[in-house]
Amino acid sequence: MAEDNNTPQVGAQGDDKPQLKFSLQRIYVKDISFEAPNSPSVFQESFKPKVSLDLNTSSSKIAEDQYEVVVKVTAQVNDKETGTTSFLAEVEQAGLFRISGIEGAQLDQTLGAFCPNLLFPYARECVDNLVNRGGFPPLMLAPVNFEAMYAQRKQREQQQAGQQTEENTH
Repeated sequence: MAEDNNTPQVGAQGDDKPQLKFSLQRIYVKDISFEAPNSPSVFQESFKPKVSLDLNTSSSKIAEDQYEVVVKVTAQVNDKETGTTSFLAEVEQAGLFRISGIEGAQLDQTLGAFCPNLLFPYARECVDNLVNRGGFPPLMLAPVNFEAMYAQRKQREQQQAGQQTEENTH
């Protein structure tokens, strides 16, 4: 009798393990904005930038085994001396991912750290391009450790849950 290749593979302990599947379906810009509210006067002054950077990630389930992950980058540059806003650039870089065979905490980490790591270089390039097209010197953002950001977020969530438990017991 020939073996059927469509049967699930059995793990070492005899339990059925689903096959892990991960693929990036599409990368796209979900939202983009650039403002230079004080132009053209800002170009007549010496450029002494003070950069503020805000970085957020989010994910949502779109369909069976399909997730959207979004990396939002907001860069605001003000003049160090006057505080005048030179520009504000916002990019929401998104990706559609097909993920199966990963569940629970491992899925959460994949969506919260691994996927943003794949998307960030695209967001970085987009911000740099926006700033350059706005007439300003390039703004090359440093690489980001999304694993560390994910770990910090989880730690904060655990602390908040612990505080709520304490408040409820008193």
